[in-house]
Amino acid sequence: MNKIKVQPVIMAGGSGTRLWPLSRAGYPKQFLILSGNTSLFQQAASRLAALASESLELAGPSIVGNEEHRFMVLDQLREIGLEPSAVLLEPVGRNTAPALTLAALQALDGGDDPVLVVTPADQTVVDDAAFSSALQQAVTAAAGGAIAILGIRPDRPETGYGYIRAASASDGLAVAQFVEKPDAATAARYLAEGSYFWNSGMFVLRASVWLKALERFRPDIVAATRAAWDARKIDAKFVRPAKAEFGAVPSESVDYAVMERCPGSEFALRMVALDAGWNDLGAWEAVWQVAPKDAAGNASRGDAIVSDSSNTLVHATSRLVGVVGLNDVVIVETPDAVLVADRARSQDVKHIVARLNAEKRGEQSLHRKVHRPWGWYDSIDHGERFQVKRIMVKPGASLSLQMHHHRAEHWIVVSGTAEVTNGDKVILLSENQSTYIPLGQTHRLANPGKVPLEIIEVQSGSYLGEDDIVRFEDTYGRS
Repeated sequence: MNKIKVQPVIMAGGSGTRLWPLSRAGYPKQFLILSGNTSLFQQAASRLAALASESLELAGPSIVGNEEHRFMVLDQLREIGLEPSAVLLEPVGRNTAPALTLAALQALDGGDDPVLVVTPADQTVVDDAAFSSALQQAVTAAAGGAIAILGIRPDRPETGYGYIRAASASDGLAVAQFVEKPDAATAARYLAEGSYFWNSGMFVLRASVWLKALERFRPDIVAATRAAWDARKIDAKFVRPAKAEFGAVPSESVDYAVMERCPGSEFALRMVALDAGWNDLGAWEAVWQVAPKDAAGNASRGDAIVSDSSNTLVHATSRLVGVVGLNDVVIVETPDAVLVADRARSQDVKHIVARLNAEKRGEQSLHRKVHRPWGWYDSIDHGERFQVKRIMVKPGASLSLQMHHHRAEHWIVVSGTAEVTNGDKVILLSENQSTYIPLGQTHRLANPGKVPLEIIEVQSGSYLGEDDIVRFEDTYGRS
């Protein structure tokens, strides 16, 4: 029996603004642990890997994401034992239609025409077996040339999702219509009628079928994306479409570009109903929905004490949070920002992020703890002319060979072994040893050991911004 070739595709490029302050541009929600013990991205990759069967030939996942998150993608896949087919790096965000087009072009590059199983990276599923069963049905339909979409059977009148109106067909459920996010009364009517399903954003179709449909409905997107693809650069697993050409691609979603135009066209659009405890963690209300709760409906994570409250979500990351006498509220604590919101209005957190953007505040994009390809740093204290950071360097990793015009640095090793380049000298430092990097001196920090290296860095000088750095050599292509 010939196996159906399947290429999983994970859309991992979102910024998750409605889950601020936990989700930020530099470390968005798909890479966070919001449900269970692994990140949403890792959960998506694991669910797709479970599709492997006697009838399906499954490739490694193809990831479409942001250039800045490329090492997060590799690290998180490595943690769950998966190797990607490719990591397609968007130089700028252009929504899901161009992203899927990149994945289709990559899939066709080897001469095959696999079935693409496309999923966002920020969803949760309770019943993995039901999820796999539904996707296998969708793969079978797509292998025959159809476009299959997973529809979620609604269990409440939800106003935050788009809907699909399904109609019976000889080979399952045909898609009669896509409808926008409804108001509360319309959502209640959809729930009562029973023929409406939530649009999950998960699609299954052959790579060639996607390109044909896009060529039919939006040839401008195909042409512009092909131009960026043809001028791509490849660095191991990283595939970079040309920046200028990709910047000229029209920004459009899969739904608007193709799916909503398919009913009544030559493209057969089929819906597979999914009843697997699905949730799209697009806002804090959705996180509360999937979280374990006490008898009063309160959900908490981290160090939280909740008293005389109900239906409230508390997410604490760095300190004790006490809550008394609150109902239907979201409280999210991080080291540098706290959110308190009416749970029913959690979608409106995006307005806070928009204001942070307008005021050019760093809390929109970065946490106090900033992840880097080599590890992370946590800015634990700062004042006029000084800053203190806790730095972790992964085993075998190193920072760039660099210098600063406006600051000097003191390094104290807390644990592990540090290899320090300081001008023309290279020394090894162990626990409790320290060194001084003068202003203007070329230097590098590396971890030659097999355990993480942790140091305390004390910066002093007239300017301490991250942009005061001149890189001479860099393992990660930033020099």
